Amino acid sequence: MSLFNPVILALLAAVCAGALLAVQAPINATLARATGDPVSAACLNFLVGFLVLAVIWAFRGTPLPKGLFSNTPVWVWVGGTMGAFYISVLIWSVPIIGAFTVTAGVVFGQLVAALLLDRYGAIGLPVQEITWPRLAGLGLVMAGLFMSRL
Repeated sequence: MSLFNPVILALLAAVCAGALLAVQAPINATLARATGDPVSAACLNFLVGFLVLAVIWAFRGTPLPKGLFSNTPVWVWVGGTMGAFYISVLIWSVPIIGAFTVTAGVVFGQLVAALLLDRYGAIGLPVQEITWPRLAGLGLVMAGLFMSRL
């Protein structure tokens, strides 16, 4: 299988994104200590992210489609709220339980949600059955989460 296979590239990108999330958590916790407030740190995090994405968007020159706001379901706009919750929880919890345990908890939560989203084909996903190997993988991550606090 070639390194340029889309599946391999997607897996490598996901691993890199996961590694960056683990690094981002203590960075944001440090920012919270510097600002004295986790909410201000989260706001600054989103501001920097917004500015970076706005510059990339401007260089790409991709216009928003006409009717975007009228033709898009209202519930799609909750993603930003979810991101704000995620960043705020990481900023708060990393100093208490550490980056490793927080990351293990995040991965476990992601896997539980993903398993259910796949099972029911939620939000337009193709249906993927819950299988014993998937449950075993989830159990191993859960065991790792518990072991991270021993």
